[in-house]
Amino acid sequence: MRPGKERGFLEYGRHTPAYDETDDRLKHWGEFLNDFDDEKMGDQGFRCMNCGVPFCMSGCPLGNIIPDFNDLIKDQNWKGALARLHSTNNFPEFTGRVCPAPCEAACVLGINEPPVTIKLIERAIVDRGFKEGWITPEPPEHRTGKRVAIVGSGPAGLAAAQQLNRAGHTVTVYERDEEPGGLLVLGIPDFKMEKHLVRRRVKQMEDEGVTFECGQSVGLDIDAKQLAQENDVVLLTVGSTKARKLPVDGHDLNGVHLAMTFLKQQNRRVSNKAVTDAPISAEGKNVVVLGGGDTGSDCLGTSLRQGAKKVWSFEIMPKPSDVRTEDHPWPDWPFTLNVSSSHEEGGKRDWNVLTKRFEADENGNVKKLHGVHVEWIPVENGRPEMREVPGSEFEIECELVLLALGFVHPEHDIPTLLGLNLDNRGNVQSEYGNYSTNVDKVFVAGDARRGQSLVVWAIHEGREAARAIDLHLMGSSDLPSAHSYGYDAVAIEGASS
Repeated sequence: MRPGKERGFLEYGRHTPAYDETDDRLKHWGEFLNDFDDEKMGDQGFRCMNCGVPFCMSGCPLGNIIPDFNDLIKDQNWKGALARLHSTNNFPEFTGRVCPAPCEAACVLGINEPPVTIKLIERAIVDRGFKEGWITPEPPEHRTGKRVAIVGSGPAGLAAAQQLNRAGHTVTVYERDEEPGGLLVLGIPDFKMEKHLVRRRVKQMEDEGVTFECGQSVGLDIDAKQLAQENDVVLLTVGSTKARKLPVDGHDLNGVHLAMTFLKQQNRRVSNKAVTDAPISAEGKNVVVLGGGDTGSDCLGTSLRQGAKKVWSFEIMPKPSDVRTEDHPWPDWPFTLNVSSSHEEGGKRDWNVLTKRFEADENGNVKKLHGVHVEWIPVENGRPEMREVPGSEFEIECELVLLALGFVHPEHDIPTLLGLNLDNRGNVQSEYGNYSTNVDKVFVAGDARRGQSLVVWAIHEGREAARAIDLHLMGSSDLPSAHSYGYDAVAIEGASS
């Protein structure tokens, strides 16, 4: 017999399913996390203390009602847990795989114990829902006669489309690539999230009445101004896709590529799609990945699966601490060392590395990276200053360099055509909370508005923008807001998490 609820966190430790062995998972492109049985998952839900003030919910941009679905899983009420999870999150199968789990960083238990496995529980709930056939199309009972065009089909666009369609509006999503999903399909490797998960949701949305127009580039194939004239609202969810470049000598050599170009090619290969650009492969090569974030980690895992000879991952910033520091107290997001599954698979990492130049061979191909180590000097009331460490110069032989340096802002073609104002960072200017722009009927959400961020933030913005648009069109809205669950997103808008 189980102890009382108040003793769950004392009786059970944090446990997660095992990964497949490294040698095995490097031979394929699929996911490799093993399953937990229902009882073990229930034990993890039992660890939740059902806090009077659930800080986990404040850590989640979606305001997921985490204590409730944890408790329902404890009691093996999977269908009830799914309903509670879907009330705030359209796509928990995405966030349950690729979210860094700021909810767990804010878990009260995490103050002095390992936090509750919230992300794992979320993933298990939605996977169980699909397995049991509980997740079915939910078309609206009536149509409002209002037409909404959504440009871009990443997580923000998909979330907004599903919410607006369920509110009864006629929704068409325009996607310039060959299928919906944005970087969910073309940017994130299959070993992190298999693409049938996205296609399954898209099929559900189509069955609910959402129309997807793919291979249609607004501004080229479709007139942007005409699109605005023909619809009651246009919502831009085009993402932040203008990549940050590296302005050093040799940055344009053969073999130096943007990370997303590399990742998109491999995702197309895994999906048996044609690759029309010159092929990029790490097979048999010495590879350097510049950038220590998620994209850099994805490049590492992809390079290892392609058969790279060696892979180095370099980051210009200092190596983070292994544990939370006083600079980032609970429940803030801790800037600690991230060791992803790809990092565990191989390669070498180094920090405080500044790339000085790339050297070419006789054929114009990259053959060496020249770099130097740096140190960061604290400056009173200012950002630390970077200084090169004398005598720390080095060079590395490499035949492939992948630039995973992040993105600076959305591409400006559509905003320019529509006459939209930009903020000082190059994003489409729009106030958080209403998502409208300076042009009548044009709204914006996701990374195009707030800058490069997380999938969970994109879903949040898509849902909140849908509610703002519904209010704009109808004067009132029954669509939920994260604020409805006692979560104040404005308080941490712009926070890095």
